[in-house]
Amino acid sequence: MNVIDTCRADSHLKLADHDPRETFGWDKEVAKAQFVDEHAAVAELHKKLMAEEQRSLLIALQAMDAGGKGGIVRSVMTGLNPAGVKVQGFGVPTDQELAHDFLWRIHAATPAKGQIGVFDRSHYEDVLVVRVKNIVPEAIWRPRYAHIRNFESLLHDSGTQVVKIFVNISSEEQRERFQDRIDDPDERWKFRLGDLDDRARWDDYQDAFQEAIRETSTKHAPWYVVPGDRKWVRNLVVAKILRHHLEDIDPRYPDADEDIDGLVIESLDEL
Repeated sequence: MNVIDTCRADSHLKLADHDPRETFGWDKEVAKAQFVDEHAAVAELHKKLMAEEQRSLLIALQAMDAGGKGGIVRSVMTGLNPAGVKVQGFGVPTDQELAHDFLWRIHAATPAKGQIGVFDRSHYEDVLVVRVKNIVPEAIWRPRYAHIRNFESLLHDSGTQVVKIFVNISSEEQRERFQDRIDDPDERWKFRLGDLDDRARWDDYQDAFQEAIRETSTKHAPWYVVPGDRKWVRNLVVAKILRHHLEDIDPRYPDADEDIDGLVIESLDEL
């Protein structure tokens, strides 16, 4: 089974066909060991990406609340050279951001050449939250699909590979994670009562995610629906996706600027 192809979404996506508890037949301990290998491969490719400094990778993470976006950042991105990783979260737009087009703040945060950028939430909030909560009318948010496709095409043509990941969790898994946060004094800060308002709109959000993914999953900026109920499955799938796209970029260590073959550095005592 090609997990990457299985998770890749297209214009015919039906989220109901994707099981949040999918394991792909993996054994948990074997999968954890495989994650170590995949992560090492990602780290090596990242070193080459930084050294080459010609292209970049942007990963946009979307999920329902408690879906595991932060867990992906901690598990998959930890161990990479932090100088070459930029993580950016997008909350409620500021007054300054609202005074510009919806992609203004997004474009400013895209990764420079040689970097991996990670968006914890992204420009897709502007076709998700605003739709579900009726913040702007459909006449405003629907044309944004085309703007997003064009924006991501621009990034691709400028050397940035765009990869979008929807972490697919079940409503029951979300309930359990919310309850765990409430019951743990050290985790309680992550929970807010407004999360329950969004949870009550579960079906509306699922519809919004499904349409957004259908409308914007392209060859140059694909969407992946990753099963999120089991964290060990989630982490391995995401690592495989990152490795796949970094291998597609195929970064190389650059040649030295000067001919240094055979050069031997003398001890200072010998000078």
